[in-house]
Amino acid sequence: MNEAQIEAYWQTFLSTLPDDSPLRQATYTAEPFGDSPELADELAALVGAGIKTATCSALWDWESEGQPPTQVGQISIVLDGENQPVGIIETTEVTIRPYNKVDAQFAYEEGEGDRSLSYWREAHWRFFSRILPKIGKEPTEDMPLEPTEDMPLVCERFHLIYP
Repeated sequence: MNEAQIEAYWQTFLSTLPDDSPLRQATYTAEPFGDSPELADELAALVGAGIKTATCSALWDWESEGQPPTQVGQISIVLDGENQPVGIIETTEVTIRPYNKVDAQFAYEEGEGDRSLSYWREAHWRFFSRILPKIGKEPTEDMPLEPTEDMPLVCERFHLIYP
């Protein structure tokens, strides 16, 4: 990650704001979505196009890193697969819910594939099956497409504030 490029991007964003904007005092995080450069590029493009306005992550992942989950009002610079900034989002809602309680509206707002709940479930099941073993967790071993309620997800809605 090129910290200087990210900071320059942030400063360019700040230059578009009025002098009294509360965002001038904000802090930010900078990270890509997904677990590969290809997925980061795909998801960053969806954010930039205004299609992706939601995302989710495993609460267990946050806990394993000793970090609190995303909070409402958090500002994030979205990075592509080469860790280049492509947009800035502000979190507008955060809920914790089990995987099997994610609804069709949230799946649609994630903006991936055909935006259906069935696509969301299959794609996210594959994603969590890749990342959770890295922290010693498994979604389930018995029913890969019928997970139990014990996989808590941090479900976040956001809006693009720049560019």
